[in-house]
Amino acid sequence: MANQVGPDTVSGTGQQPGQFASPEPASAPASGTVAGTPGVSEPHPFHGRPVSWVAVAFIIAGFLLGGLCLVFGPIWAGFWAGAGLAVIGGLLAMATDIFEDWY
Repeated sequence: MANQVGPDTVSGTGQQPGQFASPEPASAPASGTVAGTPGVSEPHPFHGRPVSWVAVAFIIAGFLLGGLCLVFGPIWAGFWAGAGLAVIGGLLAMATDIFEDWY
């Protein structure tokens, strides 16, 4: 097996033991960039509108309720309540045009 902990695991790096590679010289980051992360302008923002996340929460809760009622039952009233909750979430998603939230 290859020596994976040696000082030169990638051929041609030329670093000595105890040295760390620095992709950029130590300086203040450019405006609008995240310190220490070259090429990243800002952290990944949270996508989607709150109403879209409510619709998704309804759908997930409906699937969980229906699935758990099938596993631990079968409790048909709980299954159909979960199916109805998922349908309500789907209708809410369609009514609020959830597919236009991507960006």
